[in-house]
Amino acid sequence: MLFVCYPRCSTCAKARAWLNEHNLEFTERDIKVDNPTEKELRAWHKTSGFELKRFFNTSGIPYREMGLAKKLPNMSDDEKFALLATNGMLVKRPIVIADSGKVLVGFKPDEWTEALL
Repeated sequence: MLFVCYPRCSTCAKARAWLNEHNLEFTERDIKVDNPTEKELRAWHKTSGFELKRFFNTSGIPYREMGLAKKLPNMSDDEKFALLATNGMLVKRPIVIADSGKVLVGFKPDEWTEALL
């Protein structure tokens, strides 16, 4: 399983602890150092079934500084994927890509329990 996170994020720390508590093996990837590519984001989005907006870190500083709340509704999906691929801090985290192929975005313990246990 791939665990894409930002190590200094408290939510990511809670998610990592949850994975460890449930003895789930994972490879950790720092989203700031190794930002997801546009190809990865497209694949994860398709597999997840989530709206593309869920992949944006709407509480992050770059999101606010860029005024994306107003800009996103007028952007095409291609523009959104390209933008997400430019800066890992724009991407909602953590993201889990399970060996089963299931993709989870953000840490929601109930959702993770249902999908991973």
